[in-house]
Amino acid sequence: MTSALSTHEVLNSNDAMCEILILLPPETIYKLILVSKRWLEIIASPCFRHTYLAKWKPNFELIGFFVCSSMYLGRRIDGTRRPRAEPSLPLLSTSSIGDEIESSGILKKLGYYIDSADGLLLCGRHPKAYYLWDPSTQKQQQLPRPRVHFEELCMSLISEDSPDQGFSYKVVRAECVAFPVNSTKVKVETFSSKTSTWSYSELICLEPLSLSPWTPGRVIKGVVYWHARGGKIAIYDSNSEEKRIDVIKLPKTYDYDEQVLGETDDGSLQYGWSNKSVMEVWKLEKVGNVLEWNLLFKVNFKAMWKMNQAVATRFSTWTKETQLLALFNQKSDLVYIRCDTQIFIYHTETKRVEVVQYQGRKSTLVWDFNKVVPYFRRTWPCSPLFENNAMMIDTPQCNASSAGSN
Repeated sequence: MTSALSTHEVLNSNDAMCEILILLPPETIYKLILVSKRWLEIIASPCFRHTYLAKWKPNFELIGFFVCSSMYLGRRIDGTRRPRAEPSLPLLSTSSIGDEIESSGILKKLGYYIDSADGLLLCGRHPKAYYLWDPSTQKQQQLPRPRVHFEELCMSLISEDSPDQGFSYKVVRAECVAFPVNSTKVKVETFSSKTSTWSYSELICLEPLSLSPWTPGRVIKGVVYWHARGGKIAIYDSNSEEKRIDVIKLPKTYDYDEQVLGETDDGSLQYGWSNKSVMEVWKLEKVGNVLEWNLLFKVNFKAMWKMNQAVATRFSTWTKETQLLALFNQKSDLVYIRCDTQIFIYHTETKRVEVVQYQGRKSTLVWDFNKVVPYFRRTWPCSPLFENNAMMIDTPQCNASSAGSN
């Protein structure tokens, strides 16, 4: 009788249920939202989501690859316009979710790809219209029109998840000046979902700085990394009250064919480059108070294909150029490479290559003039763009101490 009463009390205690549910792996926990409305409220609460992610490393699913072209962004002096037959937002789908996104027709309404974060997609038509689209809720939101006009710019999407306030996001627009006269200022405009407004600021750098326009950056824990002219990376902490932007030199000269940014499994910045013969991937680490680049691995493409002769023969890679395509999300031992229209995964530990199957009009794409960007979504827990208010009523206050008991 005492045991039955104890079990009954546990099942009716939100705090106790949180302690139990946090112990379950991601592949199990998401199924339990179907048990009851109360379990749905517990699992869907921002507090539980935040505590759960502090204990369990999130998993990401590859939805596909967006093909990004900067040829039609902004106001072109030469009057170049996108042909009607050419899609503004091509997606090379690698999943059923990607197939559904393509068939829904939503990509025709969003404009051009700009950035993504945890599956949340930022698109638009410079310089006036920007949209956020969430694959989890199938909903979109148009941002208010920016107050400041930048002729050329780079943009980043920052997602935030607070145990108290739930999910929020910021969109950062930074001006790119083509020929700065030793300028140490960077003009920035930031939209916050918390205030629903744009705010303008000027960031100060200790040395002259010019950001590279229309190039994808990388956001790690609220810190934005942008490519800058002169073989540099600009670093902007959006959570800091200091209006400052720092700069670090890339580990090698910057005139390589391909350059990509990524995030390691421990939350550090990765930088990769490749030319016709080799690729290298570096990691940015803090040693004392100094940021330093450390080489993770270097791969000779010719030697790589010799070790994978079956794949090389099947796709005739011997006569085609290979290049680094992208880095995995929060993984350091896997990278995407491209040879002609084929995409592969290279495993740095086993040195093996496997082909990535995708759907899309690969034959119509001008690969050499486009940037191919992987589109990931966090499998669970996802952070919806529009929270369901009904799910937020009387949600439990999770005990954050359980997050440390891994």
